[in-house]
Amino acid sequence: MSSTYLAAAAFAILAANPLSAADIQARFLYSEDTLLRTGPYTFEGGKTLNLTVGIGSAAFRHPSDPPNVIWTLGDRGANIACSEMKEIAGVELAACKGVRNGRVYPTPSYSPSIYRVMLTDDRTFRVTDVITLKDRDGRPMSGLLNPLKTAATDTGMDGTGKPLPYDLNGIDAEAIVRLADGTFWIGDENGPSLAHFRADGRMIVRHVPKGTEGEFAGAKYDVKGTLPAILTKRAINRGIETLAISPDERFLYFVMQNPLANPDVAAYQKAKNSRLFKLERSSMRIVGEYVYTLDDPKTFRRDPSEKQNDPRISEMMAIGLDRLIVLERTEQTTKLHEVNLAGATNIAGSKWDEVATQPTLEQSEASAAGIKPVSKSLKFDSADFPEMAGKTEGMALLGDGSLALINDDDFGITGGRTQIVIVRGTGIARR
Repeated sequence: MSSTYLAAAAFAILAANPLSAADIQARFLYSEDTLLRTGPYTFEGGKTLNLTVGIGSAAFRHPSDPPNVIWTLGDRGANIACSEMKEIAGVELAACKGVRNGRVYPTPSYSPSIYRVMLTDDRTFRVTDVITLKDRDGRPMSGLLNPLKTAATDTGMDGTGKPLPYDLNGIDAEAIVRLADGTFWIGDENGPSLAHFRADGRMIVRHVPKGTEGEFAGAKYDVKGTLPAILTKRAINRGIETLAISPDERFLYFVMQNPLANPDVAAYQKAKNSRLFKLERSSMRIVGEYVYTLDDPKTFRRDPSEKQNDPRISEMMAIGLDRLIVLERTEQTTKLHEVNLAGATNIAGSKWDEVATQPTLEQSEASAAGIKPVSKSLKFDSADFPEMAGKTEGMALLGDGSLALINDDDFGITGGRTQIVIVRGTGIARR
């Protein structure tokens, strides 16, 4: 990318901002850090992809961190759905034919990792530390699929079509918070699960949906079935992609990326009701469950659609007790909503958590079911910033009050590049 383009894109100002009386400004940061380079991968008979290290699946900054430092996360590594192989890789693998939910991993040896990222004044950023996620014995974890029996999952294969084994030590890391003691909590999309890691990246414990503990038997870490059993109904690749921590670190918040496939995929495709949870960290008990209503897919201005499952929730952070900023996106459009749990109906432990309930929460209209969803207030819309990359998945509040947004470049499989956007003027602040 030319320096002329970077200079032109450095600041974009929203001319007519319906969200706030103040103008919103955006500054764009890129990096030439060699740590972000993986190298080329050539598919036999197909294309050569110049792969990168995708570090933008999540972001977080603790108030005690330096003002210009954020922690980011890489997920399971480069992967391509079988249905997209012809378009992306230029070849169709014979092994994909007839395989349901097939997914190709060109670099299956990648270990999901935490990245310490420093933002500089010269419109760049660089990685200053890499913490590989590990089991309790210190062996690096993989991004491969767990051998799930209750929840649906993908079928993995390498770049030649050779089947990849399921891995108890695999994790699809998609959300991160860092505590004052230096430990990390990670949200996992595939399980779905929540995992607590030491500061050196070793897993302490993994929390999975109740009743599925046995599916992780033999794993090199502790496993507890503390999450609601109904979360096994998550649609494939629509698990826990968000995680936030209350300012006093008493509570974790997470929201399912999309409504559950409850009772089936057809319900997920039409549903608007996603589930937002409040978890007491000392007891790991769910103390709150609320309905988050996804926006109409036609309102995502850079890529409007008719498909209700196109919008998804990819990031969240707490700005106060029960006050959250939720990142709701499509492939090209990102919205930030301020959310308040006060006044919303707490459905934790109710009939809506029971598989036998018909119609399900996902099939119901919240108001008709007597449920008041969480309130939402739009604070930012990336449609007003054409320079912003799509698939924004990380968000962190910097020391000067500005907001850092980072995209998931999918490890460069479609030529994407990691971009960090520094946004001012949204009115988002800790309270």
